[in-house]
Amino acid sequence: MRLFIAADFNELKDYFTGLQKQLPEAKSTLPKDFHLTLKFLGEVEDSKVDKIREALRKIKFKPFEAKVTKIGYFTPKFLKVVFVEVDNAISKLQSDIDTKLEAMFKKESNFHPHLTIARIKFVNDKKKYIEALNKIKTEAKSVKISSFQLIKSTLTPEGPIYEVVEEYK
Repeated sequence: MRLFIAADFNELKDYFTGLQKQLPEAKSTLPKDFHLTLKFLGEVEDSKVDKIREALRKIKFKPFEAKVTKIGYFTPKFLKVVFVEVDNAISKLQSDIDTKLEAMFKKESNFHPHLTIARIKFVNDKKKYIEALNKIKTEAKSVKISSFQLIKSTLTPEGPIYEVVEEYK
């Protein structure tokens, strides 16, 4: 099964949907649910799932505030994802998850906290698209992170279907 670990940001769904409506025109898909992926596990054998769940149950953390900031993208050359950046407050939780799972999965080498608001399939003029992106006004917003989830992702032609396997508080 295809698994990842994430923090839920749907509390700001209306804000993210508003940003999506301001995106420049391009052939793209827009997520309807918003989460920050803390660790992508990929295809995992069923026999490993209980070990993953057990390891994640050992993570202890106090609820904290995570702030979303500005719109970004990874590189202008390969413009594939538009996201809203998240401050580094969430990096400690991500690092704890990495440490608990290091016996089963490779550690993240370059964690960049972000929430995807669009996946770009094709854009005619990348430079013009990026200029328009940079004009979108954002607000600093906060979300209280008091849990994270192990999520099963099933890919379909209509987009991924997410199912929470277990929540950790």
